[in-house]
Amino acid sequence: MPAAPAGFELDPRIERDSQQLMWLGLCELRLMDDKRWPWLLLVPQRPGAVEIHDLTPLDQTMLTFETNMVSQALKRVTGCLKINIAALGNVVPQLHMHVIARNEGDPNWPGPVWGHGHREPYRREDLHQFVNAIRSALSP
Repeated sequence: MPAAPAGFELDPRIERDSQQLMWLGLCELRLMDDKRWPWLLLVPQRPGAVEIHDLTPLDQTMLTFETNMVSQALKRVTGCLKINIAALGNVVPQLHMHVIARNEGDPNWPGPVWGHGHREPYRREDLHQFVNAIRSALSP
């Protein structure tokens, strides 16, 4: 994976709770290590970015493009009913986009995923299988 731009540091909470998947261009794509929901994170590699409006107009466009691309890939891989997209930042202020596949009957449906129960980490082989499926869905 390419090195992050000078001055950029990934928030330790994002690093602790997620796994690197790939570099998209503007964003590092990460998988939340919680098997209850197929849950991806896009982290724009821009030092000090907290809000979307902190990005340049070009970076805002790239973030939208990459979010849409990841959303479509996640929907193809999971066959989910709904994709949830959010940039909350109440706990981790570093700008990051959540892209979450949701289905009726999943934990806390139709409520939010945040603050519901306890994280259930993937088994390593399941994590690798899901990561490979997402990478394949994003490959040209």
